[in-house]
Amino acid sequence: MNAAPHSAAARADSLDILALFQAREAERYSLASRHMNRALTQVLRTIGFDVGFVRGEGPYLYDRAGQRYLDLLSGWGVFGVGRNHPGVARRLSDVLCAQLPGLVQMDTPVLASLLAEALLRRAPYLQKVHFVNSGSEAVEAAIKLARRATGRAGIVYCEHAFHGLSLGALSLNGEAIFRDGFGPLLPGCESVPFNDLAALERSLASRPAAAFIVEPIQGHTVAVAADDYLPAAAALCKKHGSLLIVDEVQTGLGRTGRFLAVEHWAVEPDMVLISKTLSGGFVPVAAVLARKDLFDKVFDRMERAVVLGSTFAGNDLAMAAGLATLDVIDAEGLVQNADRLGQRLIAALEVIARRYELVADVRGKGLMIGVELGEPRSPALRASWRLLEAANKGLIAQAITIPLLKEERVLAQVAGHASHTIKLLPALTISDDDCAWIQRSFEAVIASAHRAPGPLWVVAKALAGGALRSSAIGAPLSSRARRSSGTTSGSGRRASAR
Repeated sequence: MNAAPHSAAARADSLDILALFQAREAERYSLASRHMNRALTQVLRTIGFDVGFVRGEGPYLYDRAGQRYLDLLSGWGVFGVGRNHPGVARRLSDVLCAQLPGLVQMDTPVLASLLAEALLRRAPYLQKVHFVNSGSEAVEAAIKLARRATGRAGIVYCEHAFHGLSLGALSLNGEAIFRDGFGPLLPGCESVPFNDLAALERSLASRPAAAFIVEPIQGHTVAVAADDYLPAAAALCKKHGSLLIVDEVQTGLGRTGRFLAVEHWAVEPDMVLISKTLSGGFVPVAAVLARKDLFDKVFDRMERAVVLGSTFAGNDLAMAAGLATLDVIDAEGLVQNADRLGQRLIAALEVIARRYELVADVRGKGLMIGVELGEPRSPALRASWRLLEAANKGLIAQAITIPLLKEERVLAQVAGHASHTIKLLPALTISDDDCAWIQRSFEAVIASAHRAPGPLWVVAKALAGGALRSSAIGAPLSSRARRSSGTTSGSGRRASAR
């Protein structure tokens, strides 16, 4: 009678995941093309990003030959404490070995309450936490909280915003290419230009809105809120009875040199959304931090105790990852490290901007930095720029990322579709030596770009040829996507994917 469970265990023990990875790793692009997203593999191969990384440690990636790369994507901000942090891994292992009674559902999870307590200590103007599994889910939950609490339906968001790709979050997405073909979306959602207080007041005054949702630094443009923007936006929301929701999915947990980016502006939102770094890079997790009175209007009687929830939210592994990540951030002084090294990097990149005409702007806070390219003044470079722009807007920025990867072993990417901005989003654990690596690499590639015709322009023109031939939907070189959406695509990938 007991043979079946033991036999099943024996079969499970025969699975060697690491051996399977090693045996099939070289097939990764053909497997993905065959079974998953073929367009993505086309993109990676077209732009030369089909490296095949096999190991990650801290801020570094390693390829099959053992070559080390500096990762300035950090999984779109997931690896704030670096890849495979041993402290986080050890605590996750402890939880797995403890056989805790997780996801009982008809119970209150202890680790979730402890993580909520730890988060609220860092945002004392908020009193409640709702856990979900991703940034998009956090946005969805915030929409529901705002609607219930205010009795209003509309949400105001910013042009070029990115709040996720699930249906409600997509309704607040400031890029048309992501929305195309998925409508109709939520009614009553209206966009306003980022950093435009007059437009925000017109929108809030014209009709009742449940909330205004905003990123302190936009993920798709690396545009930073002006000094007076968030404080004035908070005042406008209060004046018109709308809630202020600040999306800190990418900017939170030390990324900008403060635990939350809103601390730069001394703003106290009605809700704060966090995710990405909170995972420790291991287990998906996200949280909505909110005022108590908002929660009380949703969970206002016992039969409504489960009207806002998610099956896997609050699971022990995710909560342990969050607690361990907060401990690492504090113990290693990562908020302070991001602040110090961010200032160093921005200053170094500004020197490059003054030296080379292709670099139009350097902006950001902490270790969320944008390097924006602009049309050069010299005739030869300007002619090449315009040729590439005619083929595909933002192509030159994509062309910069290729020699960064191939020649300097620095993994970076453009901030968004049709963008001229390259975004730097490294782990908060980078060192002064890593900053020197970034500075040296950008200077070498930017200097090369000023030779026209030079090696970088050859790469760019090859990409332009691909842009005119490609029909891969959603690819950065896709003319068909440009025709269908009325926009051009610079990276082919979402810059702040949730």
